[in-house]
Amino acid sequence: MRVKIDEDACTGCGVCESLCPDVFKIEEDEKAHIINPDDCNGCDCQEVIDSCPTQAILIEEE
Repeated sequence: MRVKIDEDACTGCGVCESLCPDVFKIEEDEKAHIINPDDCNGCDCQEVIDSCPTQAILIEEE
């Protein structure tokens, strides 16, 4: 599985970064970016997905 962000849907609210700062970071463009995709095993990605108000975070099968 791989975590992905729909940058068009992302509003940069920071929920993902607050729940999983090892994986997500709000960058200068005020959008969330994945900084360590391999660290997603250390957090509850489903909680991050469910908490995103714009449903911008997705999990894709590799």
